[in-house]
Amino acid sequence: MNAMNFVEPEERTALRRAAGELGRKYGHEYYARKARAGEKTDELWDEAGRLGYLGVNLPEEYGGGGAGIADLGAVLEEFAAAGSPLLLMVVSPAICGTVIARFGTGEQKKTWLPGIAGGSRKMVFAITEPDAGSNSHKITTTARRDGGGWVLSGRKVYISGVDEADAVLVVGRTEDAKTGRLKPALFIVPTDSPGFEFTRIEMDLVAPENQFSLFLDDVHLPAEALVGEEDAAIAQLFAGLNPERIMGASFSLGTARYALDKAVAYANERRVWGAPIGSHQGLAHPLAQVKIEVELARLMTQKAASLYDSGDDFAAGESANMAKYAAAEAAIHAVDQAVQTHGGNGLATEYGLGSLVAAVRLGRIAPVSREMVLNFVGQHSLGLPKSY
Repeated sequence: MNAMNFVEPEERTALRRAAGELGRKYGHEYYARKARAGEKTDELWDEAGRLGYLGVNLPEEYGGGGAGIADLGAVLEEFAAAGSPLLLMVVSPAICGTVIARFGTGEQKKTWLPGIAGGSRKMVFAITEPDAGSNSHKITTTARRDGGGWVLSGRKVYISGVDEADAVLVVGRTEDAKTGRLKPALFIVPTDSPGFEFTRIEMDLVAPENQFSLFLDDVHLPAEALVGEEDAAIAQLFAGLNPERIMGASFSLGTARYALDKAVAYANERRVWGAPIGSHQGLAHPLAQVKIEVELARLMTQKAASLYDSGDDFAAGESANMAKYAAAEAAIHAVDQAVQTHGGNGLATEYGLGSLVAAVRLGRIAPVSREMVLNFVGQHSLGLPKSY
């Protein structure tokens, strides 16, 4: 998909169709049942891995599909549109897989990428801290040299899927030998490392993935735990954050489509006063508005993915932020209108919408808040003075 062609390539269209079929094979009932039972969606994850969907963005030489983040985003969107989104696709193949593929050593690539691509290994991402949410410059997790290796200490919060992961890609800071200032650095930390502990955060969300607080108490790591160049971590960090925003947008878009499809089907079937309720403009117009918002958000998401896959990280950053913002808003409006269209049934478990109310609200907060996106656009896109 280029600047003048708004039709996705045939290969991606076929990928969407196949991923959608797999997603519908499991569906929302499967997803909700697993989530309410405190279980994981392992069957869908494992089958997606075997079929090559989880690693479409990773290099072919390491078991991936050799495509881009646009293709991985399409897979996630189709799973979500079928009612079975896989949140860890955002972090394992998209963030961690991308960072290692672009900046990792040969050994790190051989060790991690085949498993990530095939779904047999998972790596999650840890940046947020109790006192460093949007302000990542305040990160206090630090790594100090210890002989030929590193010692990592600090805390992280709201880290997804640690209980499922083989390792965590931790954003820490190291001391600059020349200035003494702390600078970002990325480390692969196996979850069974001595001194690494995690505690579940109870959430009012119905989802198979859990959130955790991490405690790193003098975790000893070998030299090869460092990803990429110690002095280039900012560039490496943003190479992972742009895919995170694009994938977050894809997650929201798929959920919006799921809710809209449910609402349209109900509006066509449910009859009052002798006519389908969808014939009344009080319902038809809000649903049409949601459709427009979803399509606009999809275009921005596709633009962001296209820019990122072309290697333009800076331009992709602006579009990825806008896409994440637009898709989150579209999902919130879609779910709200779907519930309204169903009336009381909108909150009945059998209709599969009530649990989405809190789920889509998360899109305004993570992976970056709506307000921080607006700050970015105000400062970088409009040239306004920095406000924070």
